[in-house]
Amino acid sequence: MRSSPLRILVVGAGIAGLAVARALRLAGFRPDVTDKAPPGELADAGLYLPGNAARALRRLDLDDPVRPYGQVIHRQRFLDAGGVPLCEVDLDTLWAGVGECRAMPRADLHRVLLSGAGGAVRHGAEVRTIDLLTNTVGVTFVDGTQTEYDLVIGADGPRSSIRALAALGGPPRPAGQVVYRGVVRDGPTVRDWTALLGQRSGILVVPIGAGRLHCYADETGSAPPADPRARLRELFGDYGGPVPEVLDALGTVHASVTDEVELGRWHRGRVLLVGDAAHATAPTLSQGAAMALEDAVVLAESLRAAGSVEAALTAYESRRRPRTRWVRDRTRDRNRTRDVPPALRDPLLRGRGDRIFGEHYRLLLGPL
Repeated sequence: MRSSPLRILVVGAGIAGLAVARALRLAGFRPDVTDKAPPGELADAGLYLPGNAARALRRLDLDDPVRPYGQVIHRQRFLDAGGVPLCEVDLDTLWAGVGECRAMPRADLHRVLLSGAGGAVRHGAEVRTIDLLTNTVGVTFVDGTQTEYDLVIGADGPRSSIRALAALGGPPRPAGQVVYRGVVRDGPTVRDWTALLGQRSGILVVPIGAGRLHCYADETGSAPPADPRARLRELFGDYGGPVPEVLDALGTVHASVTDEVELGRWHRGRVLLVGDAAHATAPTLSQGAAMALEDAVVLAESLRAAGSVEAALTAYESRRRPRTRWVRDRTRDRNRTRDVPPALRDPLLRGRGDRIFGEHYRLLLGPL
């Protein structure tokens, strides 16, 4: 289908949707991109991109546009709650031959992807119904507009409406975590990805350029608190290391519950799910954006190589499932360490932490 004029709709203009649109444009397609939300500023938040995300950006020919933003991260440091070192991971060695690790504002990555996707997004266009026809998909928007497409791609996140409309699955499953995100300005100097591990909770700070820090924290739970800043102080007020200064300088804190999406299949007819709509996990391994970028690369390759849309979707899913399953399983493995008392966990990490954490990414070092 290299020269096929397929009519493709991408629903969702986040990282997954824009990455897919970029990959499809490079492959010679011209997808429509819609999003039910109006255009607006993204929340002030940072993003950590491991080496496999850099490789996917390179395949999308976006590595140069991304390079001016954020900061390359060379080392991960794990500390106990008091700030005493537990272990370190040399990221340059771990991801050698794959790509550099980078932390950056999420809004900067979004702008790069939007430009790479052609910049045209139809905002406020919510899909009301989907009809799976013989060789096409009928799409009706809430404004009454009706169109047929050869392929509809749901890139609309863990609470995907496309997933429900195409009968590919129901609501996401709570992962049992409450997460907190914010950006620190005029805070302490932190040069590395730095995490402090406590009992059933932890906090991470990572530099994202221009003197700013991305702050991420999580705890076991099922609902965000009414006052996220107060809850962070309650959880981490007695932590050591850079945490006291981080909490003093932290700006707006966004709290949310994490979701998991685990489906029996990702496509039905000519409707396909990508990114978090298909395989969301807790953000413990920082693989959400990386998996979405990889999805985009593999989907475009599958469409170019296959003789039909159906064959392309089958090939795509067969390639992507092992990697996303690995990320899900390793995420659950790491999350289970929250329940291990520090008296047992910390000596283990001091002895073998670099190998344990490095092993979580082993499959992702290989080809897509």
